[in-house]
Amino acid sequence: MAEEGERALLDTPVSAIRADIIVSKDGNGTVKTITEAIKKAPEHSTRRIIIYVKAGRYEENNLKVGRKKINLIFIGDGKGKTVITGRRSVFDNITTFHTAVFAATGAGFIARDITFENWAGPSKHQAVALRIGADHAVVYRCNIIGYQDTLYVHSNRQFYRECDIYGTVDFIFGNAAVVFQNCSIYARKPMPLQKNTITAQNRKDPNQNTGISIHACRILPTPDLVAAKGSFQTYLGRPWKLYSRAVFMLSYISDHVHPIGWLEWNATFALDTLYYGEYMNYGPGGAIGQRVRWPGYRVITSEIEAAKFTVAQFIYGSSWLPSTGVSFLAGLEV
Repeated sequence: MAEEGERALLDTPVSAIRADIIVSKDGNGTVKTITEAIKKAPEHSTRRIIIYVKAGRYEENNLKVGRKKINLIFIGDGKGKTVITGRRSVFDNITTFHTAVFAATGAGFIARDITFENWAGPSKHQAVALRIGADHAVVYRCNIIGYQDTLYVHSNRQFYRECDIYGTVDFIFGNAAVVFQNCSIYARKPMPLQKNTITAQNRKDPNQNTGISIHACRILPTPDLVAAKGSFQTYLGRPWKLYSRAVFMLSYISDHVHPIGWLEWNATFALDTLYYGEYMNYGPGGAIGQRVRWPGYRVITSEIEAAKFTVAQFIYGSSWLPSTGVSFLAGLEV
């Protein structure tokens, strides 16, 4: 496919896309399951392989796009229409890593117009909806729904645009270099005595160029959390590992976020070594007057400092995102 064609691909209506593989539960496609589609896709493809997953609820075990399956694009019929779902949790005696309903490690992975959901529920603790360790991954116009540990941004460079992400405890976590742009990030009602934490970034080494950058997003509560207002506290993040790094920039933050903003992991662990930054956020939860006073927390005032966490500088997106066709903002503002 020519680069011009690719450039338009992510905004092309599904009816106009010529898919390589069509998944349809009713037998009107190439295959009936996503498992078969992944198996059928070639390894080490130099061109993008389009897998169109028609509307329906797909509950299959262990969906994995492995390292050899590069350049796969999964396109659905829309959020809430094409639903990839599952219910595995750590209660099944597996690690958090293996609870993922859908996982991708093949470079160049793209998902568009799909809901990824883990419906294990809050009482089952860690239960991942989507895990990505693919380099140059793009997730566009998708719903990612869970409670604890919803989205595992495991590793490599990733970009999320116009997604709705739902969870409670540590629900965006991992050690990728990742930028979220124009996304809505929803805290839900957790279990009694739980606190909501939006991010749990786990950078282990100060030389790693990883972190979670939330840029021009909306930080919101779900209606059930609003109804329980005052009973549960929500924080922007807590440090899973020593050099945890997360920034919120130019985002709307609703009043469900606690005025101190951030939560300890365990006593003073990582408070000196983490990097937590906020740059020009707004909304009732964006006020910085009562924020934590940790050595590693900062209100970013310099545009040069904030620019380090943009698509262009943090994930070098200007070199690889144009060929995917996804809309993106390279710098801080239009």
